[in-house]
Amino acid sequence: MGRIATLFIGHGSPMNALEHNAYTDAWRTMGESLPRPRAILAVSAHWFIGSTVVTAMPNPRTIHDFYGFPQKLFDTRYPAPGIPELAEEIAELAKPDWVGADVDQWGLDHGTWSVLKHMYPDADIPVAQLSINSQKPMGYHLKLATRLAELQKNGVLILASGNVVHNLRAVDWRNPDGGFDWAYRFDEAAEELLTSNPGDVLKLMDHPDYAKAVPTPDHFIPLLYTASLAAEGGKLGSFAKGVTVGSISMTSYSSGMAG
Repeated sequence: MGRIATLFIGHGSPMNALEHNAYTDAWRTMGESLPRPRAILAVSAHWFIGSTVVTAMPNPRTIHDFYGFPQKLFDTRYPAPGIPELAEEIAELAKPDWVGADVDQWGLDHGTWSVLKHMYPDADIPVAQLSINSQKPMGYHLKLATRLAELQKNGVLILASGNVVHNLRAVDWRNPDGGFDWAYRFDEAAEELLTSNPGDVLKLMDHPDYAKAVPTPDHFIPLLYTASLAAEGGKLGSFAKGVTVGSISMTSYSSGMAG
């Protein structure tokens, strides 16, 4: 098996799990176009904790980490099997940094399953999720991603899920299909950089709109994993683009799609 893709998905609202729109159609098409992976390692913005751990349970639960949505969304399950042995592979690759194994605390949050429900609706590919260590600097995540590149050679799809622009305080519910000027500027600057030199992703932190686009790091850090992996093994290209509710970018990227 050749090198498997790395993806960054702008996942947006949990309701995307139930909806069919331009973004979810793009996710589904991407899933259909990729070589079938041995497993999926997801890096979701919604597991943002003070350590680096990976799920290692045989049957990860579906986590509904939100409130105020229809009951149908809370009833949704994504019963993909886990892959405990992947935690051991990751711990070995990450050395000298430590990566723990979570056997009973987390599972798959909506940053992961709301996307995979469209990409792989049969939920028949093993999935593990890697936490985002909130105590580490940005460079740590770039280095960790570089060490995980070996997984791609062994049939693992690395799926990062967040948003290039994610400012919940600025959300404008009256504008479901558009965004503020600053959101578009930052999203377009990110695309220009990521499709030309993804290894320079941290230069986005110097952009004049960074503070508005990235008021908190949780949704931005997953992008670092995709950018770092792309810098190691190929170019990034966007396969879904757009800004919704004023301040949420739905732009998604792929790299290394050769089977």
